[in-house]
Parts: sequence; C-alpha cells; structure tokens
Amino acid sequence: MDARERLAEAVRAKGSSLAALSRMIGRNGTYLQQYITKGSPRKLEEDDRRKLAQFLGLDESELGASQENSYVKPASRDWIDVPRLEVDASAGPGATPAQEQAFDAFRFSRRWLTEQGLDGAQLSAIRVVGDSMEPLLREGDEVLVDRRSQPFRDGIHVVRMDDSLLVKRVANQGAGRFSLLSQNLSYPPIQVKAEDLNVIGRVVWKSGRV
Repeated sequence: MDARERLAEAVRAKGSSLAALSRMIGRNGTYLQQYITKGSPRKLEEDDRRKLAQFLGLDESELGASQENSYVKPASRDWIDVPRLEVDASAGPGATPAQEQAFDAFRFSRRWLTEQGLDGAQLSAIRVVGDSMEPLLREGDEVLVDRRSQPFRDGIHVVRMDDSLLVKRVANQGAGRFSLLSQNLSYPPIQVKAEDLNVIGRVVWKSGRV
C-alpha cells in the first residue's frame, strides 16, 4: 500500500476528513484531496507528514518518509487518541452545531481511562463557548463527552435543543421534564420536556488554561 492509499485509509478509520486535516496542517481544504487523487504534490513535506502521522497514530514511513527519518511511532496499546471535534457547545444562548469532524486529538493513558470507568472509543472533545457555566467551565475550555448509552443521572451534560448545542447541568424533574441549570446565576433555569431534549453525552473531564 503506497503513502496515498495509507493516508486515505487512516483518515477514514479516524472518522475525520481530508479537508479537516488539510486545515489542521495549515493548508487549504483541498490540499490532501489533490495529493491523493491527482498526485499533487508528489510527496508530503516533512512538517506536514509529521503532523499527520502524530494525529493519525502512524509511523512516518507509512506516509512516505524513509525509515531513518521516521521517528513518530503509532499510538501503542497503552494510549488512546480521543478526537477533538470541530464543534462548540454553548455555555450561553446556544451554538449552532458544526459538522462533527475531528481536527486533532487528545492522547490519554488507557489505564487512566479504565480507572475512570471510561471507554475511549465513546469519548470526544469539544470546546465550550459563553459564560453561563462559569466558574466551573470557562469559554475556551475543552470538555470530554462520554457518549455511551446509559441510564440518565443528574450532572453536566452536552445537550441538543432544536438547532442549538448546549453544555448545562441537567436535572431530572420527573414527569418527563428536565431543568437545564447554569453555574452563573445570571442565567435562569430552562425547563424543557424530555421529547424536546437530546442528551448527547455526559461531561466527564475538562481542560483549560489556569
């Protein structure tokens, strides 16, 4: 399998897109599509190849590097790559969901995920926008969302309402109703019927600058 075929296969397996990865390496959205289908450029530049190998968990030699110049190794069985999606969850009035394409990844210890009772294959990371969840979640924080289907319990969740994606504390009020609660008391609770709410997943971890 040549480098172009290997790249296309790895992108499909990652659930990402050539356009998203082209932008990730600082190129225009058609760059990798042209590389694979038209052979232009003839080979990937070293810096582009390194970034792609790191994101996709490949050895650089699989993307055309000579063995002696290849030092980025695939993710071992001890590590899990969790995709960072091109999606914002609003901690404010509501964000319109973008196409859920991965543009990067966080790498976690498989052991740590197991200790937390998490399944890496069911996790994704998205960015928080807005201030309604301050001080718990601030704009620019990224959160891990556990998308497993499991019995609902109160907590911080990413939910979809109509065309909006929100991150809120969700409380079951019984009788088919839920309350969406903000940490920032400037925002009043939102009452919603179960049929109008789609719980995407539970927030289980956050990253953010101090």
